[in-house]
Amino acid sequence: MTAILAVRDLHVAIGRRGHAANVLRGASVDVEPGEVRGLVGESGAGKSMLGRAILGLLPANAVITAGTIAFEGRDLLAMPEPERRKLLGRRIALIPQDPMTSLNPVRRVGAQIAAVLSHHLGLSKRQARARAGELLAEVAIREPGRVLDLYPHEISGGMRQRVLIAMAFACNPSLIIADEPTTALDVTVQRQVLQLVERLRQSHGAAILFVTHDLGVVAKICRTMTVLHAGRVLEDGMTADVLARPRHPYTRALLAATPRADRPAEALRPVPPALIESLWSEAHRLDRLADAGLPS
Repeated sequence: MTAILAVRDLHVAIGRRGHAANVLRGASVDVEPGEVRGLVGESGAGKSMLGRAILGLLPANAVITAGTIAFEGRDLLAMPEPERRKLLGRRIALIPQDPMTSLNPVRRVGAQIAAVLSHHLGLSKRQARARAGELLAEVAIREPGRVLDLYPHEISGGMRQRVLIAMAFACNPSLIIADEPTTALDVTVQRQVLQLVERLRQSHGAAILFVTHDLGVVAKICRTMTVLHAGRVLEDGMTADVLARPRHPYTRALLAATPRADRPAEALRPVPPALIESLWSEAHRLDRLADAGLPS
């Protein structure tokens, strides 16, 4: 099957105090149509930066120095900016991490969803509001007509996340970048949101790149997974295979550090500092080779 998203050998650097710090070092990821791929790793691994690069939302001081990002067979990096922007929200959507900072606090919920529909689908104000109500009902928000007229601070965190999910699926995109969408939620609400995302994925047929540091979430909803550290892909494959037979020491260390409900008495083992040090040493070695123009 042809991948709907194909990231190849992507390098991203961030300028800082007169020099560049590499945050992605030759990362490659495929997402097939309709699948959920987990992108996992500890904080600072480069997960969110990879998602931002796909969306074209890198910080102002970040630059892509090498690689390609192909979406539906077209290289996003070679696409004119106005054309690429038309894809965002329409064909490629984002479920961000923090709903409180992602929603406009001075605009009503319904107006924010309607703005997406009007901009991308050309719906009239009345049509957009009606469709916004339908979307809220689709994400299991009670009394959607009432919620449309509320401000973000007047609804719970779980409801705000559902609003963002409704906005992401509003235009039936073929790819969604979900950037740790359950991090700010309690365990019960997290489970509800994961079930909701999976139900919507099946009904809409969208592919999802699910960015997370939680291997438990990956095990529940991701068919495939990619393990990232220091901007490098260390392991990639079917989720069941990677979790049952991890090949890389870092993946094995992450699994050993993950609490298991089926083995509550088992002691957790932190990722060994020596392993982290060796991974960073290898990353810096690759940086030096790249700076010298030598192959890795």
